[in-house]
Amino acid sequence: MKQEVISYLFFGVLTTLINFITYLIMTDLLGVHYTVATALAWFFAVLFAYITNKIYVFKSKGNIIKELGSFIIFRLLSLGLDLALMILLVSYLHVNDLFSKVAVNVIIVILNYVLSKFVIFNKGKASVAERSHD
Repeated sequence: MKQEVISYLFFGVLTTLINFITYLIMTDLLGVHYTVATALAWFFAVLFAYITNKIYVFKSKGNIIKELGSFIIFRLLSLGLDLALMILLVSYLHVNDLFSKVAVNVIIVILNYVLSKFVIFNKGKASVAERSHD
């Protein structure tokens, strides 16, 4: 369990770097609009996170298509939660944006870990995608 959490955090840092570096390459070197670059950087980061979580963190042997679908859906939901919490904290409660970003990201990292461990890559039970087809 401890090794799993360390691996999750390690690959999370790499995922963040992939997101940032992809964004910089697209905007600074390729001249891609920042909104498109943000979306593509998020996509590549999520794809990297899925692969590393599946292989190295949770060592899952589950169905790739079902797990990847669930992974992307939950990452989209966590992105929505991230945005909603940032709007709530910064725009409505007037909390400092950097403090809010750190606090919200702690919540999102914990949520993503729990969802990955117990729902997406759960070895003992059917994944969300499998249960939804029953």
